[in-house]
Amino acid sequence: MAHDSLTFIFLDAFLINNLVLALFLGLCPFMGVSNKLKTAVPMGAAVMFVMLVASTCAYGINQILVRYEIEYLRLIAYIAVIASAVQLVEMTVKKFSPTLFRMLGIFLPLITTNCAILGMALFQTFDGYSFPQSLSYSLGSGAGFSLALILMAGMREKLDLADVPGICTGAAAAFMLAGLLSLAFMGFAGLGS
Repeated sequence: MAHDSLTFIFLDAFLINNLVLALFLGLCPFMGVSNKLKTAVPMGAAVMFVMLVASTCAYGINQILVRYEIEYLRLIAYIAVIASAVQLVEMTVKKFSPTLFRMLGIFLPLITTNCAILGMALFQTFDGYSFPQSLSYSLGSGAGFSLALILMAGMREKLDLADVPGICTGAAAAFMLAGLLSLAFMGFAGLGS
């Protein structure tokens, strides 16, 4: 499979270089929202939407910045776009699902500072992706983030039902699960070569 094909770019972002489990970006919402599946799934969808909007806008912004030779404004422009997209998601969720809005709590506005989204926008820019490749990369990154959240939430829900020694509960257990999940995803690293 060619390394510049849309399928490879999607699979690379989804499994091989998963932003959370291989590159360790976006750990704050990953650890905070992965307690229950009913919060992990909507958060994954929200992050995927913000990634898609950020990717689309980052591609256009980068074209303008390169044309006028002001690439040094990339970071601030990307952050503004991400913050705007998160505001849109936050207002929509608050309007249509106040219960979900309360369940996600502080982690919904924290998508703004989610380094996985900013990392995705910067990675696609530095890799020189075309517009379709950028969309494929953002969809793969968002799907990979959602997959990591859902897997972690499922494991944490199962762990809540198990008889675990007191020293291995709470944050300690969550970090051990995240490490094991990350090790499992490192097995996909061989697919990229």
